[in-house]
Amino acid sequence: MINLENITKIYKIGDVQVVAVNGITCHIETGEMVSIMGPSGSGKSTLMNLIGCLDTPTSGIYKLGGMDVSRLTENELADIRNKKIGFVFQSFNLLPRATAVTNVELPLVYSGVRNKRQRAMEALESVGMANRASHRPTEISGGEQQRVAIARALVNNPSLILADEPTGNVDTQTSKGIMAVLQQLNRQGITIIIVTHEEDIADYTQRTIHLRDGQIVNEKKR
Repeated sequence: MINLENITKIYKIGDVQVVAVNGITCHIETGEMVSIMGPSGSGKSTLMNLIGCLDTPTSGIYKLGGMDVSRLTENELADIRNKKIGFVFQSFNLLPRATAVTNVELPLVYSGVRNKRQRAMEALESVGMANRASHRPTEISGGEQQRVAIARALVNNPSLILADEPTGNVDTQTSKGIMAVLQQLNRQGITIIIVTHEEDIADYTQRTIHLRDGQIVNEKKR
């Protein structure tokens, strides 16, 4: 599903060039659940942004489902992000004054879908949050907020979910529940990539890619 060939990302800060990703070649199959680990500054977030079409590589080729996305326009990248990729973040990124179901509906606004409420409720049901549909983020726990965020990532039926430290703001027991939800989605055929600092979270995945200094230094299969 994901093919990265000699991908490099260089940022210019004044006269200084920072190589965030340095010639990465990586292949992730459809239906895999993969974790990405590495110390701060290793290039994890940059690689996640590139895979998620939030950024474009300086050089190299990135193919998503056979499509070369490394040469697409901003509008074309936005279309892929909306239709093919679901994002889950450590900080949940929910609108505080909107209900859970309204938060989940947001990606559908840009898709022109008519049955937004029904689709949003189905997504909440899939993560066990239908009974919290009318609650605002301040009225539910951190773990419940993350489940709502996962439902929002699911609502457009993506083939790929990218989760950046999805358990970073919750306790250990809640983390297990969140990872169980992600595993269930993976068993349904969704490809899932997780950035994490926690080895016990990486243990839920089938393969861990270790980064250092913008390069892959090790891969561990389970």
